[in-house]
Amino acid sequence: MNLRPRRQEEPEINLTPLIDVVFLMLIFFMVSTTFMRQADLELTLPEASREPGEPAADVIELAINADGDYFINGEPLINTQLDTVRRALEQAREATPDAPLVIRADAMTAHQSVVTAMDAAGQANISRLSIATVPQDDD
Repeated sequence: MNLRPRRQEEPEINLTPLIDVVFLMLIFFMVSTTFMRQADLELTLPEASREPGEPAADVIELAINADGDYFINGEPLINTQLDTVRRALEQAREATPDAPLVIRADAMTAHQSVVTAMDAAGQANISRLSIATVPQDDD
């Protein structure tokens, strides 16, 4: 028989696993949450009609055919290099300095040809640029 009183140990609560689980849940919820992107500014955007406006009297028209050849106001360029297109745009701009540029590209034109035309317009300091399209048939 053991007559000595037993020393009782106090129960201890280990919080480490609880904290680990809470952190894992926090990380899970942070990763799985979708964030909504809302604009900080409230804008009222202008409205436009679907009817085409009157074309500007003086425009510089840059046409690109399906083969990638360039034409400025109906005149063909000697080659399709960026410098040639830029110089031709600068010369056309000297005659009408405030004229906007309209790019008319064939539907089968390579994307690179249109990008080259836009790059040449940027290098020629033409800031008013538009791309001409035709309305889509509702067939």
